[in-house]
Amino acid sequence: MHRSAPRLSRILACAAVPVMLVAVGCSSDSGSGSDAEKKAGSSSSSDSAGAEPTKPAVEPAKFTDLPDACTSIAKNTVKDLVPEAKKKGGTAGRSSDLAVRGSCSWNGLDDKGVKGSQYRWLSVAFTRFDSDQSLGSGAARATEDYTKQVAKEKASEGAQKAAAAAAPGIGDEATAITYQLNKTDEDFEYATVVARTGNVVVTLTYNGAGYAGAKTPSAADILKGAQKAAKEAVGKVDATAGAGSAEASPSAGDAKKDDKKGDAKPESEATPKS
Repeated sequence: MHRSAPRLSRILACAAVPVMLVAVGCSSDSGSGSDAEKKAGSSSSSDSAGAEPTKPAVEPAKFTDLPDACTSIAKNTVKDLVPEAKKKGGTAGRSSDLAVRGSCSWNGLDDKGVKGSQYRWLSVAFTRFDSDQSLGSGAARATEDYTKQVAKEKASEGAQKAAAAAAPGIGDEATAITYQLNKTDEDFEYATVVARTGNVVVTLTYNGAGYAGAKTPSAADILKGAQKAAKEAVGKVDATAGAGSAEASPSAGDAKKDDKKGDAKPESEATPKS
């Protein structure tokens, strides 16, 4: 009896071992599952925090087309501003896409015999900008180009007495730049109106000179003529260009491409020999 007591104790101790191991194993599994869940949750939070926010869609371009530049100014206006124009219907400028760029020009010499001659030159150019998710809205792109065109006109080579002023009542915004320029031994008066309506920039230039003793036209008359023609051209855009929710198209970058190619430029300002 005394010998069997220690033996019984050892048997009970050995029998208890598997129970303890099972308990330890269950405790370990429970801990591992909790850690895995924590890691999964942490990874999900990290991925969510690293994702870039979606950019808001740009505003659709207001105009999706351009009017014919050579008919954008009324015939009577052309007749008044450019008497004896060589081509009554104007000379269209080159363009790879008339829905993006268009231009037209007129020039003529009104010969008064011994009283001298009056020369006039008129041109209008349109540039339309589409909305593009990477480049911005058509209106914003047109505003940027409008600013560049005004600066370019102010810095015209050889310009004298250059001045710039707002031209209210023409599009969303407009600036009139005036200056004098001497060429072919004559004094020319210049006026350029740069205007923006929606996503379209309109640049209109009018100039003139007196030949063979004729007086140089007044700066006020040249400016008045330029503003009248510019208002008509902008009105034509508003009236005839297709308006709507235009989505960005492959032609969105055409304006920049045309700048490099030199498309849609009005014909050179041919001047008569004195």
